[in-house]
Amino acid sequence: MLLEFDRPRLQQGNDTIRGWPVPATEVVKSGFMGWMYDNRVLIEPRRRQKETPLPSKALMIIVPEDLEEFVSMLSGCRQSRNLFLSWLYHIDGNDKICVVGPLLGSPQAGMVLEKLIALGVREVIVLGWCGSLQNYVAIGDVVIPAGAYSEEGTSRHYLSSNLCEREVCFVPAANQPVSMEFILDAFKSRGVKLHSGNVWTTDAPYRETISKVLFYQNLNVLGVDMETSALMSVARFRGISLGVILMVSDSLATLKWKPGMKSPEFLKTRNAVFEVLKDFVQIDGEKYGRP
Repeated sequence: MLLEFDRPRLQQGNDTIRGWPVPATEVVKSGFMGWMYDNRVLIEPRRRQKETPLPSKALMIIVPEDLEEFVSMLSGCRQSRNLFLSWLYHIDGNDKICVVGPLLGSPQAGMVLEKLIALGVREVIVLGWCGSLQNYVAIGDVVIPAGAYSEEGTSRHYLSSNLCEREVCFVPAANQPVSMEFILDAFKSRGVKLHSGNVWTTDAPYRETISKVLFYQNLNVLGVDMETSALMSVARFRGISLGVILMVSDSLATLKWKPGMKSPEFLKTRNAVFEVLKDFVQIDGEKYGRP
């Protein structure tokens, strides 16, 4: 039986949906993705004629307060243009790396990353926050995602079907930039506690239910955020390297929300992370950690 919203689109007499080259009954029987799949897109991300190419490396900062404070620490850092709802920053005398942010949620993060890639970026470091799902992941620790369970709407448009066989897609991490190794070593030398494992990305922070938290805890998922899986999906699809750094700002591990954004532990880690990334950016992101 045809769905009600399809009925007005039937051409009278031939049982074909207007503009579609197959009988309407076949569409319903096999499903939209089953009868025909043409993955050519109508709008490609691209560099326009008057747009200047970007450096090959970028630091994406998710949280507005982090972005504002971080760029104020960089000498010669200037706001150059907007990218959708984000801002792009260049550092005078440094043509190797740029800074961009803030970002809110997967659709915006994915669109901005697509534009960065179209403008020439090939290696990305992402700095954001996450909520802990495990008692051993404390506020003030740092999570390095090895993969992400996607409960957002962007990733499945980039993933192969075998990664989205169920309601929740799993996104393996993209290739890590070489500089991530040196960044993580610098974190350790400053006493930052690191965890590597999977995270959960959601579009709905006010729908982080007890059942979902218990489900992901049982999968040993370390934390929850709003952008990681989408950024990984775009990076894997476009073949660029991307590393994600998530500072643990709050916790759901006990099934009660514990905010920690203003705690001494979080602020100490945030300062240490900023100092490391400041060195990374000012040394141009290419020679960082090398003699």
